[in-house]
Amino acid sequence: MFANNMNLLNVFRIGTAALAVQVVGSNWPKPHYTLLITGLCRFQILQLVKEKPYPVAEVEQLDRLEQFTNKSEEDLGELSEQFYKYALVEMLDMSVPAVAKLRRLLDNLPREALPDILTSIIRTTNQEKLQILDAVSLEERFKMTIPLLVRQIEGLKLLQKTRKPKQDDEKRVVAIRPIRRISHIPGTAEDEEEDEDHDDIIMLEKKIRTSSMPEQALKVCVKEMKRLKKMPPSMPEYALTRNYLELMVELPWNKSTKDCLDIRAARILLDNDHYAMEKLKKRVLEYLAVRQLKNNLKGPILCFVGPPGVGKTSVGRSVAKTLGREFHRIALGGVCDQSDIRGHRRTYVGSMPGRIINGLKTVGVNNPVFLLDEVDKLGKSLQGDPAAALLEVLDPEQNHSFTDHYLNVAFDLSQVLFIATANTTATIPPALLDRMEVIQVPGYTQEEKIEIAHRHLIPKQLEQHGLTPQQIQIPQETTLAIITRYTREAGVRSLDRKFGAICRAVAVKVAEGQHKETKQGDRSEGEEHREHVAEDAKTESISDTADLALPPEMPILIDFRALKDILGPPMYEMEVSERLNQPGVAIGLAWTPLGGEIMFVEASRMDGEGQLTLTGQLGDVMKESAHLAISWLRSNAKKYQLTNASGSFDLLDNTDIHLHFPAGAVTKDGPSAGVTIVTCLASLFSGRLVRSDVAMTGEITLRGLVLPVGGIKDKVLAAHRAGLKRIIIPQRNEKDLEEIAVNVRQDLNFVMASCLDDVLNAAFDGGFSVETRLEHFSSKL
Repeated sequence: MFANNMNLLNVFRIGTAALAVQVVGSNWPKPHYTLLITGLCRFQILQLVKEKPYPVAEVEQLDRLEQFTNKSEEDLGELSEQFYKYALVEMLDMSVPAVAKLRRLLDNLPREALPDILTSIIRTTNQEKLQILDAVSLEERFKMTIPLLVRQIEGLKLLQKTRKPKQDDEKRVVAIRPIRRISHIPGTAEDEEEDEDHDDIIMLEKKIRTSSMPEQALKVCVKEMKRLKKMPPSMPEYALTRNYLELMVELPWNKSTKDCLDIRAARILLDNDHYAMEKLKKRVLEYLAVRQLKNNLKGPILCFVGPPGVGKTSVGRSVAKTLGREFHRIALGGVCDQSDIRGHRRTYVGSMPGRIINGLKTVGVNNPVFLLDEVDKLGKSLQGDPAAALLEVLDPEQNHSFTDHYLNVAFDLSQVLFIATANTTATIPPALLDRMEVIQVPGYTQEEKIEIAHRHLIPKQLEQHGLTPQQIQIPQETTLAIITRYTREAGVRSLDRKFGAICRAVAVKVAEGQHKETKQGDRSEGEEHREHVAEDAKTESISDTADLALPPEMPILIDFRALKDILGPPMYEMEVSERLNQPGVAIGLAWTPLGGEIMFVEASRMDGEGQLTLTGQLGDVMKESAHLAISWLRSNAKKYQLTNASGSFDLLDNTDIHLHFPAGAVTKDGPSAGVTIVTCLASLFSGRLVRSDVAMTGEITLRGLVLPVGGIKDKVLAAHRAGLKRIIIPQRNEKDLEEIAVNVRQDLNFVMASCLDDVLNAAFDGGFSVETRLEHFSSKL
């Protein structure tokens, strides 16, 4: 070392000058680089010229053409003889052409380079190689190289004696490995890595032997472990096999949690966590009660269907909390590859198990609660149909032997409680829907939203924003104003965001007040005067304190004026009466995956050739309903005394009709707009106004019958939110009114219609007049 006149540490005095030919990088099995260089000569560092930006030094070349002395010639002959012995013993397993080629290569090399070449071929330590590099004299190099070569030959001869006469390739590899390890210096990084790998393999084999996996899985693991022992760690398949075995060991084959079932405690927990949702909580308690009486219950697979923001996911989390089980959520929205469910086969690069097996590995037990979120939003692509892959997972008669492509071994999923959530059942394949028990989760009423807001949403937002009830008060009147004028939704997510906006505005005022109180220093007379003015202004609204620089009085009361300052002007207004101030307009009720909505239907007529125009992004079913409505009115025009502009009972005589469904670009379809279209057209041709507080739903036939429809509860809640009072529904949907809260039913007047006559009489003030005349029949006697 030369640390006297150089600051470079760990640098040898003599080095090798080389030319970099190639640099190759790789990330497997770990990030590394391979440098291919060609050696040129030895050199010696004489003096350091500069250190920055990189070291530059004066060097002297040490390799020169030397004349061989008689001693050198003798050493060279002995060295060549020893090397040929080494080549014959070491390379017995190599093909004869390879050995001959190596001999020809050494014969063609310069004799002075032979010690250096041999030192790089035989197994030596780094320290021994550096000693030969430091030997400038050719004779010294010969003297140092010959003992190393002799040592290697003796070791190989000893190895040959230990071999049996007949042995296969497998035993030969096992016998050579200890020699390679002995030839390394103990304590090097390479030895440490090999020892760690060897210890890990031993630990992995021990875990496999002591694991409680089934016999079939154990056989597969033992077979893979034998293959792993034969592989060198540099093979790509080594890491894949090791990862597979580690996954098999980590899977919870027989590890489970014990259910702590208490129906009373479960009822209290569900009531505390979730307000309303009586039908859903009743079904969950029934499941828990059966589970308490019968431990080996198979299924059922519950599927919560409802609009967003009503608490489907949180109910699944509460079920897991009630049972004392682990909870794992699997988001299926947008999944379009069946390998996400079943996993990839291990022949693929980057293969991994599916989400089901990966979830079991994450929770560490074989009886968790799996929430399959957004099961209605599964996609389909060239990589397969994930909905079809879920059929085996969700079938209680089949999932006891679920086979993942990665594992290729059956795994028992019968103890897993699967809960699925969806916004609609329309996009779920029928075969998958048949394996699940659908529980409808409708939207909330205004009263339920107010109660949820003051029980759950407001305390949660206060905690998230660092506020206390002593700093902010939100009365129920303000909550009702937010619900009716700022949000129109079936769930409570938008309502929760509005409370968050209010809390952020109040947090600014509270922070400013704390800053003013902690500010030290002298105050001018003007500041003192402003303080007295602020004390005299007895205000509790954040809007009144918005113009003051001083802290507001606590608690801050959020009234409607403050609400308008924070959230802006109201987004929704009651426009029902304004829209129904002329004939040809009626209100229908529609169901969407986001909940129920009211839907206006407008009609107009003009001179033409009897054409019917439909606009408003309508589906085929809605178009058929419109054609049914106009056909029924044309056939009953004389009965109801309906005439067109020219006074003809044929409504399409020299008249064009335009039906429009306003709602922008939202596609509308479904069999529930027939009665609304009939009422709208009847209003248009009779010139009478439809009642401004009535909404209707139902499908019609060509004979004038009213057929039942679905989504009655969501539609009724939408009409109640809009302030409507009379709702016309089909007679056969009367049973669906039992699901609606009593206070909502008391606010509304329901009309059960079995035919279109009932609909028209209920939709117009004073009923709809029908021409009554005595029918005369001629006798056939």
